[in-house]
Amino acid sequence: MNGFDEAAALLPPALRQGIQALPPLVRRNVEEIRLRAGRCPAVVVGGDELSLSAAKVGRRELELTVEIATRASAHTALESVRQGYFTVKGGHRIGLCGNVWTENGQIKNLRSLSSLNIRVAHAVPGCGEEILPALFCKGKLQNTILLSPPGGGKTTLLRDLTRLLSDGAHGPPLRVGLADERGEVAALWEGEPQFDVGERTDVLEGCPKAQGLMILLRGMTPQVLCCDEITDPADCSALETCENCGVRLLCTVHAESVEELRKKPLYRSLLDRGNFERAVVLRRWTTPRYLVEELHPCGS
Repeated sequence: MNGFDEAAALLPPALRQGIQALPPLVRRNVEEIRLRAGRCPAVVVGGDELSLSAAKVGRRELELTVEIATRASAHTALESVRQGYFTVKGGHRIGLCGNVWTENGQIKNLRSLSSLNIRVAHAVPGCGEEILPALFCKGKLQNTILLSPPGGGKTTLLRDLTRLLSDGAHGPPLRVGLADERGEVAALWEGEPQFDVGERTDVLEGCPKAQGLMILLRGMTPQVLCCDEITDPADCSALETCENCGVRLLCTVHAESVEELRKKPLYRSLLDRGNFERAVVLRRWTTPRYLVEELHPCGS
């Protein structure tokens, strides 16, 4: 079953039939399935949202989708809504909106769902093969940061590069530690990755990145550490510690260019300190798809 069919299977039967009736070419390129109470279902393809000619979604359909996705353990998923989403088998991520219940200023749960968004997980084995050699200098992997706006394919590329490094696609196989905080890169299910992240990759899922990186560093003796979406000063501090211990780094950040990255104090400090030597800019509509930029000359 491909990613789209897996995601569509999370819907109640009536909604599922309408989504699966889409033309094959559209189905293959669906990035998100969006449901809003009182509105028709919609899909996101190529960044554009397309409304479907179908019955309007009711609150019951939203609740049923969560029940199906969580195998009737909806209360467990809703308790994790403070993160804004939960991840299900296959690596698909479900974002939720509704009436928020707070306690002592902290988000505790959601009541009365108003909308949800299923982000369809896509694996593209081999997408990193073309650029992998450019990430090495004199046989050594350079610390690399992957850049794109949200939905630009950073996680997909990170997953494949992790697999390639772990399996030795360019030089000897490397031990890789993957801090998969949101469960989107490897998508562990009962301890087993749903996506191929390589034979020599150890995955820590659900743990804040900064803590996860340090746990992997101390416990699994990685040669490479990977994580998705650096967003916090604690992440940067952990990455610097890992680099000082001789571990290679492969991470992603929301940004359209290196220039934009340098304008943000959090990331500018990483670049100024020389923590990263390569940047890969992902471009959705431009050829070539990936642009590798040398942040520091090879061997400097």
